[in-house]
Amino acid sequence: MVIESNDHFILVDPMLGSKGKGIPFSVIRHRPKLNPTVDLPPSADELLSKVNHCLITHCQKLHFDHLDKAGKSFLRKLHIPITCESGDRAFLKRRGLTVQNTISRWESINWLSGQLTAIPAKHGYGWIHKTMANGVGYFLELPNEPTLYISGDTILTNHVRRALKELKPDISVLAAGTAQLDAGKPILMSLDDMMEFVRLAPKKVIANHLEALNHCSTTREQLSQLLTQNGLREKVFIPGDGEVLSF
Repeated sequence: MVIESNDHFILVDPMLGSKGKGIPFSVIRHRPKLNPTVDLPPSADELLSKVNHCLITHCQKLHFDHLDKAGKSFLRKLHIPITCESGDRAFLKRRGLTVQNTISRWESINWLSGQLTAIPAKHGYGWIHKTMANGVGYFLELPNEPTLYISGDTILTNHVRRALKELKPDISVLAAGTAQLDAGKPILMSLDDMMEFVRLAPKKVIANHLEALNHCSTTREQLSQLLTQNGLREKVFIPGDGEVLSF
């Protein structure tokens, strides 16, 4: 995902490798296809040439779907300034990346002439989240722009509910793939919790993290049908690969 605001082009969690360059995240519960399961869209090179900032929600413990080898190379080669959760600073600097800002959970910092707040994320139901790299989501308040909440890889928690209710984002980004590894419960929101997230969101929702990784079973069509059944379809954008949304 790339966020454009005035002269800022903010790359979020770059997974830039070619189709099938990474290992499967599941080989039992889901078809053991190599990741990513799709190539980057044709517009990717032109868009990446404009990137001048990067936000990383989490990146440790084999989370190459949020920062892969190609993503690291891109950020390192161009010295792109990175903002990340405090616990990821040393991990990123050891890989030669340019960490400009760090932020702790529920901390707000001045960022790009606006403000950035980190919202805690819980990466899974039950015990599985303890083995994951629990990161953060981000609430962006940029000048003359709608406010944006990127929830990140998380289940529906009281922190997420608080962000939706108290911060009242104009746009909320939902990781909607219902990802699940071969052990444990899902590591992203269940379908029921996704519906609650959409109901709680005060305005528009963008659903991402769909149809690009082998452990994410929910398709765009399935999500669209479920939203329609719950009377929520008009509230949610489900963009295709490379699609541009303007607000």
